[in-house]
Amino acid sequence: MDILQAIIIGIVQGLTEFLPVSSSAHLVFAQKLVGVESSLTFDVLLHLGTLIAVLWFFRWDIIKMLKSWWLSIGDLLQGRFKQGFYDDPYKRLAWYVILATIPVGIVGVLFDDAIESLFAGALYVPAFFLFVTGTILYLSQRMNSGKINMNNMSKVEALVMGLGQACAILPGLSRSGTTIAAGLVMGLDKEFAAKFSFILSIPAIFGAFIFKLKDIGSAMDVNFLPVFIGFIVSILAGYLAIKWMLDLIKNRSLDIFAYYCWLMGIIVFMGSISHIF
Repeated sequence: MDILQAIIIGIVQGLTEFLPVSSSAHLVFAQKLVGVESSLTFDVLLHLGTLIAVLWFFRWDIIKMLKSWWLSIGDLLQGRFKQGFYDDPYKRLAWYVILATIPVGIVGVLFDDAIESLFAGALYVPAFFLFVTGTILYLSQRMNSGKINMNNMSKVEALVMGLGQACAILPGLSRSGTTIAAGLVMGLDKEFAAKFSFILSIPAIFGAFIFKLKDIGSAMDVNFLPVFIGFIVSILAGYLAIKWMLDLIKNRSLDIFAYYCWLMGIIVFMGSISHIF
């Protein structure tokens, strides 16, 4: 892998991790197009790059959540957990992120090998789920009431978004797309649905990073410079993707991503059966 290929893959990972278009599918497509084989070392660093991007973007929210969560532990020991939980929205947010992460943790541990086998097959698998991503994005916006925000979100909405994230372990089904769509269907304000989706990605990306990190010792088979540059590019692209997505969902429709997913799904599906890719 050369530097230009690393930059392209880093941009694709950084952008598509947070835009509702499926990073897993686009990484497969991009690697095929530029002639790069998947590298465990590079994959691990790309995950680390996107993790750094989301942590930095939401650093003040995360600091507040961590402080509030620690205070809620004190509340629990003093027998006033419920009062503190409902008085402080950041305490609720911290616990809701934990609750919503449970489904993807269970699915990742139990079905990781089965999911990996889907990536080993033809490209029509992620192409199909990319089409599904576009459909749920399109429909969810038309079912949204927008009445729920950080102050009145309940464990039900958090858990449904967590289930959406668990479903997104399938190749081609966008993590941000399914979680945002789940939030919209449950009535979350569009901007808050996106914000919760991105914060919810932190433990998921961190988990994927740790899960792959354990095997990296036997896979140090890449040139350092291209990998490092791709890592830096993924951080910058991820940060810009979050900013752009929050601005877009606040002021405009997500239909553009639905149309894009449909188009890409059709193109890759036709290409896969015609042996173009």
